[in-house]
Amino acid sequence: MQCAKCEQRDCYLKGKECTNGKYGMEQEYLKEENAILHKASSRVEAEHYMQMTRLEEIIEFSKLVGFQRLGIAFCIGFGREANLLQQVLEKHFKVYSVCCKCTGTSKEKYGLKHIIPERYEAMCNPIGQAEILNNKATDLNIILGLCIGHDILFTKYCNAPVTTFAVKDRVLAHNPLGALYSSYYLNKKFGLK
Repeated sequence: MQCAKCEQRDCYLKGKECTNGKYGMEQEYLKEENAILHKASSRVEAEHYMQMTRLEEIIEFSKLVGFQRLGIAFCIGFGREANLLQQVLEKHFKVYSVCCKCTGTSKEKYGLKHIIPERYEAMCNPIGQAEILNNKATDLNIILGLCIGHDILFTKYCNAPVTTFAVKDRVLAHNPLGALYSSYYLNKKFGLK
């Protein structure tokens, strides 16, 4: 499949099936645990299209599904944003938050490279973040700015479904799409015109 290169998008506009019936996944969507999420997502999209922020969508979706306990896994550099996010979500849900540096384990323990070699540096602990939220029996976990790779490990070890509120991009003010919208980045950095 090369869907990103398709200009027709006939699957969306005309119901074209490009996979010869191999990937419809009908049986998976009929499973109760998937149907609940899928229907709530479609409802949020249909009823609030271009009207809600991502944060409002997370709240609405979580209410529709019946989630009561939300977890936030955040990068320490997003401490202010995590605090604000938790305050907003606590108006609707029981919320637990866990910082990436939880347990304060030294990078040296695992032979990890330091940002500043001369100082103590705690490693990010995405597996620990997941386990802490698993122990709180969260219904949904929200990623806020975890490093690339750490977001993957966190998701892998979570018992609850995971969504992303924001991704880290220190160069582009946490807007990674900026690299695709900028002709400078496309041309000079990636060799595309």
